[in-house]
Amino acid sequence: MDDTLLIALFAFLGAGAAGLLGAGALWLLRRRSLTASLTVVAAVAVTAMLAGTLAVAWAMFLSAHDLTVVTTVVAVASVVSLATALLLGRWVVARSRDLQLAARSFGDGGDFAAPTGPATAELAALSDELANTSAKLTESRDRERALETSRRELVAWISHDLRTPLAGLRAMTEALEDKVAADPDRYLRQIRAEVERLNEMVSDLFELSRIHAGALTLSLSPVSLYDLVGDALAEADPLARAHGVKLVGDRVEPVPVEVDGKEMSRVLGNLLLNAIRRTPADGTVAVATERCPDGVTLSVTDGCGGIPEEDLPRVFDTGWRGTHARTPPAGAGLGLAIVRGIVEAHRGRAAVSNISGGCRFEVTLPAADS
Repeated sequence: MDDTLLIALFAFLGAGAAGLLGAGALWLLRRRSLTASLTVVAAVAVTAMLAGTLAVAWAMFLSAHDLTVVTTVVAVASVVSLATALLLGRWVVARSRDLQLAARSFGDGGDFAAPTGPATAELAALSDELANTSAKLTESRDRERALETSRRELVAWISHDLRTPLAGLRAMTEALEDKVAADPDRYLRQIRAEVERLNEMVSDLFELSRIHAGALTLSLSPVSLYDLVGDALAEADPLARAHGVKLVGDRVEPVPVEVDGKEMSRVLGNLLLNAIRRTPADGTVAVATERCPDGVTLSVTDGCGGIPEEDLPRVFDTGWRGTHARTPPAGAGLGLAIVRGIVEAHRGRAAVSNISGGCRFEVTLPAADS
């Protein structure tokens, strides 16, 4: 066999034995510090070279003098390699420990602050991912706090709103039972009205629970906004007459939209009910539609006198019923929350803005495909 091949074979056998021992050492140290693993890697590289050299010398391909020279070089290289591995390992471990300490802020409910100083590309990428995750967790915590506050307010308001009609119903039924009611028919009509109000409240709660649970199923079909608005105005007209409010819908175009007719009728009904209740007598509630770059915008304008600027972001929150200049009407403050939930389920958006003498609620929906 050629001498070069023999030298390569003996070198491979010696280096291979060192590599196997190094692999075993790495497996045993797999749960230890990165410094130990880097030291083993550096030691394996030097040991493999030394083992290969000794194997070649044992096969009498090297003289004693050459073996001494090579061994000396390998010994010096091993010292430098091990020192470099230790320094690199300690530096990487220190950066990892800084990252670990920074990541503990997640468990304490704080924000992640990336450690300063240079780091490897992998640790820098991990730090960026932790920073993004921290931002998402902060968003989630804020949303959860807002939702919890909204739930507590809703429970308080619902408890109050239920207590009043239930107390009235109890008093009226006791009066009828004891036959002390001066006008039993009027009591019966009032009981029926209160029961209808409670039924509406329960229906709103059920609808809102379906929206929050993601269980709202839509049956989409092409519908003309002209027909949708016309039906809603006709349904709201008796309430508007009772409140002395004028309904106007002369700026409604027959724009096609693909929506769930029943759910969108509920949206329009809630917006009109809200507008009528908050508009003083002899006021006007106007409905209009127009095309926009995002699709179609349906607006309901009332004469409520405006919403305080600090309340505008909360208008569509569950349980919000207005304060300051706006007198809270009957109801649990669920109507606008239901409006937003249904509109967002249609891939649209709901918004509100103040105008002169009142405010405008806008619902933007995707236009139907032509």
